[in-house]
Order: sequence, then C-alpha cells, then structure tokens
Amino acid sequence: MKVKQSDFPGRASTAAAKCSTFFFCGPDEASSSAAAATIVSLLPDPGERIELSGSDIRRDPVMLGDEARSSSLFGDSRHIFIRASGEEAHDALKNHLEGGGDACPVLIVATSATDKSRAAKLLEKRDDALVVMFYPPDIRSMTGTVRDLADRAGLRLQGDMAERIARSSGLDQRLAASEIEKLALYLDSAQDRPATVTREDWDAIGAKSEEDGFMEIVNTALSGKSAALAAEFARMEATGINPVTVLLAAERRAAQLSQLAARLGRGSDVAGFIASEKQARRVFFKEAPDLQMQLTVWRGSNLDRLVARLTSLHRKMLGNSQQAGTLLKHELTQIVRVGARSRGRS
Repeated sequence: MKVKQSDFPGRASTAAAKCSTFFFCGPDEASSSAAAATIVSLLPDPGERIELSGSDIRRDPVMLGDEARSSSLFGDSRHIFIRASGEEAHDALKNHLEGGGDACPVLIVATSATDKSRAAKLLEKRDDALVVMFYPPDIRSMTGTVRDLADRAGLRLQGDMAERIARSSGLDQRLAASEIEKLALYLDSAQDRPATVTREDWDAIGAKSEEDGFMEIVNTALSGKSAALAAEFARMEATGINPVTVLLAAERRAAQLSQLAARLGRGSDVAGFIASEKQARRVFFKEAPDLQMQLTVWRGSNLDRLVARLTSLHRKMLGNSQQAGTLLKHELTQIVRVGARSRGRS
C-alpha cells in the first residue's frame, strides 16, 4: 500500500504489524531514515539488524531473498535495513517478493527514488508492503514534529523553544530527535513525569545554532566561496563539528534547491523568485541571500550532479567513518570549485 507522508505517523503502528516490506523514498533522506527507525521501534521483535547496501543487492539480486529467509546464527529474529539509490533495489525486491516461505521484515531507504519508481510500483498495491515518499520539511512542519517528539518524551516546550530546536537541527528529523533525547535524559522526563524545558536547559546541552555551526560550512561550499572554505574547515576542527552533521545539512540544502529549481522552472529571474518564496514564507528570510546565490549555480545538470555526489559521499562516509572528515573535506573542495566556476560565468 502507498501512504502519504502526512498520514504516516497515524498509520505506522498498523503498518508495522501488517507489513513485511517497507520502501521509504523521496528527496528527504533524513525523514525516510527516521520513518524506518520508527517502524523498527514498532516491530514486536525486531531482533538482529542486518545491513545491506543498494550496490550489494544490485550486483547480487538473489542476496536479499536469501538473507530475508535465512535464520540468525542463534535462531533469533532479525530485520534487514537497506540504503539504496534510485532503482538499485528493484531486481532484488522482485526476486524477494517472488520467493516462498517466511521472511523477516525488510526496510529500504531509497534516495533519488520516488513513489513512481519501478521498485515502488512492485509494492504499492500489496497489503503486506508500505511505500511512503518524503519531501523536505519547512520550518513550520519541523517545529510541529519537534513538539510531537517532545510530547512523547514528556517534555513541555514553551515559547519559541520548538522552533529553536528545529532550526538548530537544520530541519533534520534525526538530529531533532537526538536533541529531544538529550533533553529528556538531562531532565529525567517521561510521559508519566513531564518536565518543562527552559532556555537554560537548552543552552546547557543543545546543539550549536545553524548560524554558529555547520550551516555556514555548507553555505560556503555551495555558494562557491573558495577563499573562505579553508577557514571553515579549520573552524570545524576547532569546534568539533561532526562531519556527518555537515553532510546531512548539505543533503538537506540540495533537496531544498531541487524543490526550488522545480518551481522556478525555466525562469531566469532567480532574485525575484526567491523574493516571492520569502514573501510566501516558503523560504526563511535569513536563508534567502544564500539560496539566491546557490540557485544561480545549482540548476539543471549541475544540480543533478551535486545530488549524485552527495549521495555517493554519504555511502563512502557510512562505510569508512574513521575517515569521514577527510572524505567530507575532499568532496566539499570539489563542490566549491564547481560553484566558483559557475559564479564566474553567471
């Protein structure tokens, strides 16, 4: 079955009990990953987590079916998590669905895929499968998500606290959930013993704001500011900013640029377009100058290549976490050069 993003929270429990194959896709990889984590948390007995990559199952399309039907070394339950790109999972999914016998739950997060992809089409009409496509949130929807997360953790957020947490997480649901978990631990809160979050609590353990943290690195790279990138790398090292956080913010910005580019179409008045988006409150006023500069650079094939490079970088960093910082710096250096050349031609 196929479910809308807005309906997923209310359908997740039923899907976890009824379905065995889950396909989360769309430009918002963070929300897709958070949805997969939600389903795992709702499984009666998730057991051992088996991770496969999209490239693995593309090279060996029978691997998924074999793994899903094999037993754990100790006979315990298990579930399979796959991070894929585009149609990498299609052939393996087709083989898996055609196989017989009981299989463990399979969860796929497919970046660069949509609910119209061939893989999604295999699942959308099945009662034992779930397909959800996720779009990047705006500040309003992410603020609402933060409030929901806080309510479940027994936290009362007053004033603009929910919006502050949403902005500090770069509109990334996984990072926002992490901040809520830290606050709940700090205040020893739960639904049966609620606690009120003060500004002092947030200042004590909260993430750095975007303006003071990782977003400036992303803006420097995507805006083609070559001369400033070395200083941003030095600041990242000095302040201990997590390279994965920077990557997630870059992926989020690339997804936002993809949405803006689709609405702009063939238009050439980027400044006028961003001004109208700001007026409609689809663009935060502080982000408008950076978005205007970046949308001038990253459109068409340039934007497609940027998304592909960030997806590839995500895979590399997951597979080699010890070198995450080096891998990030190398890729952002390549990206900033493209941005600088494009700005020079514009």
